[in-house]
Amino acid sequence: MAASDLAALAALFADESRAAFLLALLDGRAWTAGELARHAGVAPSTASEHLGKLVAGGVLSEERQGRHRYVRLADPGIAHLVEDLAARSEPEVPAPPRSLRAASAGRAMARGRTCYDHLAGRLGIAITDAMTERGLLRQDTGFALTDRGLAWFDEQGVPLARKGRRPVARGCLDWTERRPHLAGLAGAALCRHAFDAGWCVRIGSERAVRVTPAGETALWTVLGIPTTALR
Repeated sequence: MAASDLAALAALFADESRAAFLLALLDGRAWTAGELARHAGVAPSTASEHLGKLVAGGVLSEERQGRHRYVRLADPGIAHLVEDLAARSEPEVPAPPRSLRAASAGRAMARGRTCYDHLAGRLGIAITDAMTERGLLRQDTGFALTDRGLAWFDEQGVPLARKGRRPVARGCLDWTERRPHLAGLAGAALCRHAFDAGWCVRIGSERAVRVTPAGETALWTVLGIPTTALR
């Protein structure tokens, strides 16, 4: 990559409205231009201009259904980059929330959320720590599932579709916990399973998730995670 290419990529992130779009799209879902405009508090025409730049730069992919235009993050690598930048730019002493609603939303996001297609926040860290303590995951030389970890995924009926260049396991720096949580194919597969099995449900309109009573029982049974770590 030439220096000019790196500068061009960085410039795509260096706008507050575009940054708001990228953070919203970390929920892994496709959004319309109108939804993103309302989320960022900008005019639809302004949002369309910004989205055009992000699509042209390969940061977002675009889908059209009838007259609707949907965009999503182009790939897991972009999601990892956005989350990593968010973690590194978070101030050491966050500004106090402006309202009770904002404080509640912030606590919910810190407790558990999706980071593109895997679990983050205290929930993601609790799962990552439990897998490491049980010898399912190694963090000493980078993130890697052990043979025991691969067998554990099979035992849980969680398939790891190994295709493309995406690693099976990788660490993603958590912007609220300031520690890495499990990402990669394994993190994505475990997140899908958590929703499909009813262990977690989305709450509100952001990325926050809540562990259900069934999920608390399951996570204690399969990973020994105490309920107190999930609330």
